[in-house]
Amino acid sequence: MDIDTRLLRSFAAVCEEGQLTAAAARLFVSQPTLTKQIRQLEALLGVQLFERTRAGVTPTPAAGALAVHAAAVLDGWDGAVRAARQAATEAEGLLRVGFEGSTINLVGRATLADFGRRMPGWQVRMRQNNWFDVTAGLGTGEIDLALWHAPADLGPAYAGAPIGVSPRVAVLSVEHPLAGREVLDLAELLDEPFVAIPAEAGFWRDYWLGGATRIGTVVHNADEWLAAVACGQGIGFAPESMRRLASRPDVVYRDVTGLSPSQVGLYWLRERPQSAAMAAFVESCRATVTLQAPAAASELC
Repeated sequence: MDIDTRLLRSFAAVCEEGQLTAAAARLFVSQPTLTKQIRQLEALLGVQLFERTRAGVTPTPAAGALAVHAAAVLDGWDGAVRAARQAATEAEGLLRVGFEGSTINLVGRATLADFGRRMPGWQVRMRQNNWFDVTAGLGTGEIDLALWHAPADLGPAYAGAPIGVSPRVAVLSVEHPLAGREVLDLAELLDEPFVAIPAEAGFWRDYWLGGATRIGTVVHNADEWLAAVACGQGIGFAPESMRRLASRPDVVYRDVTGLSPSQVGLYWLRERPQSAAMAAFVESCRATVTLQAPAAASELC
């Protein structure tokens, strides 16, 4: 029996969320579409997967058994897709690097020229991170390396090579009551409304909120984020490099005491061996990118 992996992903989302509404929002489909997909999967399997009530849906024993195997099937398929994409780009001599809105400005002509000397004939393709994917494309194999401002520990899923350390600063509208002060304290900012990235960003959303829980508005990319701050819809935390790379007259950048700095580095999935091109790009960044404090040259654990 052949089954569309999309149906399995829809089934897994409903199991994890516990309700159709939340699962549909996570998958970016309408609830009727999701319901149709679940019914289609039930028809293919010949079993009932969920008991439907006014309170929501409850997995049946058949759903519990399927969920155990579905996770392995989806993980295996995702791994196969990543492997195919990686093999294709390596054959083309192409390295794909994801970047955040501000980190692209850290990499310039000098970095690419240095990489070209280390890997003759290879090209680098830069792609801005997708805030709706917590892995920024690493999980799907769409990128090989992610250039991130990250917490000191990203957990066991990622390996990384540090480049430097960068403070996180507060970004406020020039008309904000606290804009006139040069240094702010974290505790006095946490009750402010914040401009947040989407919930789908997972732990990245929490990291850039810095402990704040009051959301002024949610945006979808770096340009929207800065515009929302400028318009007074909330404040936010950002890498210190934005102070000089994204300056504008209607926002101010202020140092924050009590807010941990970011570890700037290149990251990849730990299960993937580091290729020669990945290692070369790491060394090129270390040779050409300047941050406030250099990082140790050893790989992150």
